[in-house]
Amino acid sequence: MLQQTVAATARPYYAKFLAAYPSVEALAAASVEEVCALWAGLGYYARARNLHECARLVAARGGFPADIAGLRALPGIGPYTASAIAAIAFGLPALPVDGNVERVTARIFAIREALPAAKPHIARAAAGMMTDADARAAPGDFAQALFDLGATLCTPRSPDCLICPWTAHCRGRALGLAASLPRKAAKAERPRRRGLAYVLLDARDDVLLWRRPPRGLLGGMLALPETPPVAAPWREAGEVTHVFTHFRLAMEVRAARVPALPDSALRAPAATAPLPSVMRKALDAGWRALNHKRDDDRSA
Repeated sequence: MLQQTVAATARPYYAKFLAAYPSVEALAAASVEEVCALWAGLGYYARARNLHECARLVAARGGFPADIAGLRALPGIGPYTASAIAAIAFGLPALPVDGNVERVTARIFAIREALPAAKPHIARAAAGMMTDADARAAPGDFAQALFDLGATLCTPRSPDCLICPWTAHCRGRALGLAASLPRKAAKAERPRRRGLAYVLLDARDDVLLWRRPPRGLLGGMLALPETPPVAAPWREAGEVTHVFTHFRLAMEVRAARVPALPDSALRAPAATAPLPSVMRKALDAGWRALNHKRDDDRSA
């Protein structure tokens, strides 16, 4: 969950996951639809699908592999996560490089190349720290110490260099560059895309949904239809926007109310439908438009 989500947001989701799936085996036995429903709102849904597939493979083999190559072979586990598991769970001499470790390393070694191009250089410099005997003796503790150093002292802005334990050895501070490292290349503007969402409610305020294909954007998630699911008195319900990692989406919303949804339709109560954030925005827009019309009809 923390791969793309801050701890404060992930914490309640993590608690729900532990309650629903107290073991790898329990997670493996669940359906991917159930897992994605619990994930709704966290974004980056490929993480949920990879987590589920990873649990299935780990349960089938009877436990996690205890080496980095084996960990890297599991779905959704990249260099950082594999190194974190290896160091913290198995005591292997590996250093997981997150944003905190990246920043600390760039400053200690005065790496001036801009991110993201500097990532390989920073990773090599960070790995070199593991040659220290104390780091190799307790790699999990060493990794956590770097995490905490970056989170509390070697912060992105105004690093507290005077009380940093590595002040005397920090090349970035010696050169007067610490606060400006790591440097970042200017971000390109996200491309803009457009889409449509259809909000169809029945008299009980159930909403018609469909399940997206298992791969691709919002793969496997419940969603609002992108084309009119039935002939209905559609009305414009405004536009919602949502920022994804690589693009910005503007979604035009159309809404309608019918006495009953088709018998074969996938449905859920509109107020509690387990939808990803962008679909929840669209559903809320459609809900407001339809309820506004209902209020207008009552007052007419």
